[in-house]
Amino acid sequence: MTENTQQPKHSAPELPTQYTPADVEGPLYERWVERGYFEADEKSEKPPYTIVIPPPNVTGSLHLGHAFEHTLIDALTRRKRMQGYETLWQPGMDHAGIATQNVVERELAKEGVSRHDLGREKFVERVWQWKKESGGQISGQMRRLGDGVAWSRERFTMDEGLSKAVQTIFKRLYDDELIYRAERIINWCPRCLTAISDIEVEYQDDDGELVSIRYGDGDASIVVATTRAETMLGDTAVAVHPDDERYAHLVGTEIELPLTGRRIPVVADEHVDPEFGTGAVKVTPAHDPNDFEIGRRHDLASLAVLDERGVITAHGPFQGLDRFEARSAIVGALRAEGRIVAEKRPYTHSVGHCSRCKTTIEPRLSMQWWVKVGPLAKAAGDAVRDGKVAIHPKEMESRYFGWVDNLHDWCISRQLWWGHRIPVWYGPEGEVVCVGPDEEPPGGEGWHQDTDVLDTWFSSGLWPFSTLGWPEHTPSVEKFYPNSVLVTGYDILFFWVARMMMFGLYAMDGTPPFHTIALHGMVRDQFGKKMSKSFGNAVNPLDWMDTYGSDAVRFTLARGANPGVDVPIGEDWVQGSRNFANKIWNATRFALMNGATVDGGLPAADQLSAADRWILSRLNAVVAEVDAYYDDYQFAKLSDTLFHFAWDEVFDWYVELSKTTFQAGGPAADASRRVLGEVLDVTLRLLHPVVPFVTEALWTALTGGESIVIAQWPTAVSVPGADAPGGFRDAAAEREIETVQQVVTEVRRFRSDQGLQPGQKVPARLELAGTPLAPHETAMRSLLRLTPAGEDFTATASLPVAGATVALDLSGAIDVEAERKRLAKDLAAAEKELAQTTAKLGNEAFLAKAPEQVKEKIRTRKAAAEADIERISAQLAALPTA
Repeated sequence: MTENTQQPKHSAPELPTQYTPADVEGPLYERWVERGYFEADEKSEKPPYTIVIPPPNVTGSLHLGHAFEHTLIDALTRRKRMQGYETLWQPGMDHAGIATQNVVERELAKEGVSRHDLGREKFVERVWQWKKESGGQISGQMRRLGDGVAWSRERFTMDEGLSKAVQTIFKRLYDDELIYRAERIINWCPRCLTAISDIEVEYQDDDGELVSIRYGDGDASIVVATTRAETMLGDTAVAVHPDDERYAHLVGTEIELPLTGRRIPVVADEHVDPEFGTGAVKVTPAHDPNDFEIGRRHDLASLAVLDERGVITAHGPFQGLDRFEARSAIVGALRAEGRIVAEKRPYTHSVGHCSRCKTTIEPRLSMQWWVKVGPLAKAAGDAVRDGKVAIHPKEMESRYFGWVDNLHDWCISRQLWWGHRIPVWYGPEGEVVCVGPDEEPPGGEGWHQDTDVLDTWFSSGLWPFSTLGWPEHTPSVEKFYPNSVLVTGYDILFFWVARMMMFGLYAMDGTPPFHTIALHGMVRDQFGKKMSKSFGNAVNPLDWMDTYGSDAVRFTLARGANPGVDVPIGEDWVQGSRNFANKIWNATRFALMNGATVDGGLPAADQLSAADRWILSRLNAVVAEVDAYYDDYQFAKLSDTLFHFAWDEVFDWYVELSKTTFQAGGPAADASRRVLGEVLDVTLRLLHPVVPFVTEALWTALTGGESIVIAQWPTAVSVPGADAPGGFRDAAAEREIETVQQVVTEVRRFRSDQGLQPGQKVPARLELAGTPLAPHETAMRSLLRLTPAGEDFTATASLPVAGATVALDLSGAIDVEAERKRLAKDLAAAEKELAQTTAKLGNEAFLAKAPEQVKEKIRTRKAAAEADIERISAQLAALPTA
């Protein structure tokens, strides 16, 4: 018996006949929280195990993707807690700058008020008020799911302590010249009126137009193609490739820019692809990132012709038009002048959209704050290359390196009011002062603070250490940094993970923020389609929890969680997991009603039946398998292993085999009761991290223990008199019970093939001499619904299986002639299928022309026909003779 199952003798409570999750889950969770099971003590001498929650946005509610991720994290921390670690699952939420500001602005709009009517200070107060009223929704959902987080440590990225951390690292980066202010092309959202980073741009194929425009006239003309004709008003050059002989005579000259009266130079630049289009491109440095770089190389002017709302600012007839209105008007004006050489509509091309409001992004020249990511990104890449941080699954490393090795400087300023305000003050004489958290900002007339706030990912990038009290060297930092593992989706590998790596290594003296990055996929519907409200396939996890229970939702999600792979999920799968929870409940209830116990040690090996030894041997194998899968973050495999062990081996075989033993009574029954108690105890503890509620209710009823949350994680079970390295194993018992299973399975299949009902009793004679099956005859007869052979017994069917023979009298059970006709019809169909597939595979003309997948399909059909013929022939041979 494992150490922690040594419980004092107790009287097991009688369980309700049905498991009702709603009656169990809420009270259990509150009891766990009240008892402080999820809290973390930095003074503990236990080894630490730390995971941070990827902070959900305060604006939202938990979707199925959150439930998936939280299930995996909770499973890891629950297991480590049971293994004796001081676990910290750090909870909290992100202030979500753009998203939150948008939500509150929409609320104000309902009142007929804008943020500008309130002013900055009053608007920020309104956001805090909204956060107080609406921000608790996520916490309630996490409790419903069973998240074992340290609630007393809950943090918010705008908390005072986290704000101090943000200001501290900004100041350090600024002083180290890793933060600077410069005018560059950025992604601008004309709806949100702010810059956004590259990773906040969503690209999708839109239908637009491609127009080819002739600049200049005669020999001094050149044709360029564009999907954004409105930006031509800001063109300051046309660029061609230096080796393109078609335009060599124009390089260094000027041509006329239509509609403007300006002349612009033709420049040679290697960025231009001479094979694409006409081999010439218009250069608009103020409205295109590539054009901006061409402009820098050739010292071109940057002319902004669109304002922050996407409205034309250039002088002339187009001034004041929205960008899309201006596009049509400008193409019309060019057409009237005979400048349009070709038009293509619709022209499908990739267009960037704001991930928050879906507005088309406008590249725009703007003065912004930037992080010089070069040295930070190199450190983040080296940490993985040098083995300080492992990425799991390993094949995801290439995606990580592809990102961090090619990072551009990061635009961190946002033109918002909600967020961490940039701690920089400007003086009346052009002074620029960056202020740390413990410094007084400069005062006096003419001084003012920068109006921008920081990108949300700037503060969430500090999450692994700012939540522990950094920049102070707190006991929590000392105990719980770095994190043991980061569990997150591959979709935010670039958003969040890379930023945490850069900031963690920089701020924490080269210590990365976590030892392992375990990446999971995205939750999709049962057809593999992305879940979205617009698709009509989004699922509120609370709906499924209400219907099937939280354990069912968790188990379904975990059972689909292969590392780095997307997870399809459908409601029928959750129903299946609910059935599994019910099976666990019913089997444990049966065991308790029949005296299963954990009291006292396990009997000696020579006092155990073959079934007892088999299930204990299998139990130890499963303990080892589950541990290996946990250590490799193979949640799907460990869940599947536990499902099949619990349902197939424990409940469907061992419990059924034990029924006859319990009925017989005596020492053998007592031994089996103790073994069943042991097996259930260990199985429930193995299942607990994934399905915490039902296992808590059953384990405390079975063992009388305080809580399975703080029970010891299972190790290999030892049996007196049969000690072995790695715990008790009995290969002979496993072979013996596998033989029983083989016989029972074959006879069940035969019964089903003959059309017998599962509960229909049939007379039979079992010839078991010379096999290990004799001790199991009573159990086998019970499992197969076989009655003893009487004096008038006549064997009408005989099944040889595993060295034994099962003779059956089916004369009163089936209509033999009708069954013979049915089987003969099935056999004829199978033989026809075999003949057809054999002929096709023997046809050389077919083999020469048919695609490989078609030929493989025919081979599969042929193999299936051969198997059917063998099976049906055996059934016919086993039928009673006339």
